[in-house]
Amino acid sequence: MNLPKTSIPLFKRLRFILVETSRSGNVGAAARAMKTMGFNELILVNPRFPDVLNDPEAIAFASGAQDVLEHARIVGSLEEALEGCNFAAALSARLREFSPPVFAPRALAGHLAQSYELNAALVFGNERFGLSNTDVAKCNALVSIPADQEYSSLNLAQALQVLAYECRMAAIDGETVASNIGFRGDAASLEQIEGMYGHLEKALIAIDFLDPDNPKKLMPRLRRLFARTQLEEEEVNILRGIAKQILQKR
Repeated sequence: MNLPKTSIPLFKRLRFILVETSRSGNVGAAARAMKTMGFNELILVNPRFPDVLNDPEAIAFASGAQDVLEHARIVGSLEEALEGCNFAAALSARLREFSPPVFAPRALAGHLAQSYELNAALVFGNERFGLSNTDVAKCNALVSIPADQEYSSLNLAQALQVLAYECRMAAIDGETVASNIGFRGDAASLEQIEGMYGHLEKALIAIDFLDPDNPKKLMPRLRRLFARTQLEEEEVNILRGIAKQILQKR
């Protein structure tokens, strides 16, 4: 039986990422939503206003959660925001043709709470345009809030509040006990997985399985396939070893 190396609570290993947020008030309201549920790691990717964390509107909407704003980080890319993570879930109201596996908020929260090896991120897009397909492809899961179909529009901070609430309940619920049966290796980081995709793509081109001038949907399908597996470090190394041997033989 392989016991978890650590039992760090979800509150300490889950970050919230806002991508290209337009309204300062939404950043403040998001900070407030996080703090009410016990979370505090907030990262902003290319917000519309560079000094958004000191904006009066953001501070006003934070309403007591100024400490979350003060410790928030602003970065230039989603890749930078995801550094140190080995699991990321993208929030989206619309499903994508080749999206990663789709979770309801409660199911995702239970998965994160039970999987102590995961350093996770919840990724939220721009208020008007949401997340790009490229950003979604960098994540392991897609989360969709099952709102009423007649009016399913949720404010950014409201959506974040729903996810933060479900994660809090899963973290403190005595029924969500991690399963320790069987071997469990270290989860591969998102950076390691991205490197594997690049290596694998070169190998597939080398054996003429992938036409770079007419790639169609091969790589998105492979991304979707591997996103369902929760790859471990050793598994990524095996796949990269296969890709290396293919390139050497060619």
